[in-house]
Amino acid sequence: MIPERGKSVNSLRVVFFAASLALVPAFAFAQGMQVAFGGLKQDPSLPVEMTADKLSIDQGDGSALFTGNVLIGQGEMRLTAPWVRVEYATGEGTSTGQISRLHATGGVTLVNGAEAAEAKEAVYTIDTGSIVMTGDVLLTQGQNALSSQKMVVDLKQGTAVMEGRVRTILQTGSGQN
Repeated sequence: MIPERGKSVNSLRVVFFAASLALVPAFAFAQGMQVAFGGLKQDPSLPVEMTADKLSIDQGDGSALFTGNVLIGQGEMRLTAPWVRVEYATGEGTSTGQISRLHATGGVTLVNGAEAAEAKEAVYTIDTGSIVMTGDVLLTQGQNALSSQKMVVDLKQGTAVMEGRVRTILQTGSGQN
């Protein structure tokens, strides 16, 4: 039995309409979406765990150089790079082995939850909970992407500021069939 042309077109309209209704909540959410950096929120007082292929210590300036497949973990946050220089706190009121800053170079990836950022280098100042990523910064949040030359992340607040010709690609969901 071959359906009549009018019934076939009406059936397609009903299917299309039903599919469109199913997409309305997702589309409405995407239209109201704010680009936030909450996934990068982190407690900088958590212990820092580091692994690498090699470790060199410089007693003269109180630093350590981790090289080769460096992986740094703190809570849910992960930072990877080929080289990471660790600077230790000095002076009164600091405990032995207390990390002051981490300077990662050679291509850095920072991941926390569903958000990931890449850059040529990053400096993480532990006390302030600040990470400054520079050089071709790319931040991805799900299907959305932002790029710039510099991104300053405040881990305590879960916020970030991108500077230097910022480019954004936000998926709206309107291109779906």
